[in-house]
Amino acid sequence: MNTNHDALTESATYTRDDLAKLLKVSLRHIVAMHASGRLGMKPLHFGRVVRYLASETHDWLAAGAPARDAWEAMKAAKRNGGRA
Repeated sequence: MNTNHDALTESATYTRDDLAKLLKVSLRHIVAMHASGRLGMKPLHFGRVVRYLASETHDWLAAGAPARDAWEAMKAAKRNGGRA
């Protein structure tokens, strides 16, 4: 049985609506998290279309959903072999 959640976990990118469903919060909350820097991932923009990479979303959640500045620092440290 392919549920809506299964379809979300198989997608390469998420819309803001998908992200809200995945996190079980409102779309308004996603927008507020992004505006305040609490949403770690930076969105991809294709014109007016906004998407979030599913792989980064899952990595961000596995890391404890840190704020954007902490998430960016974690990614930079990983790219630099553990050095900040």
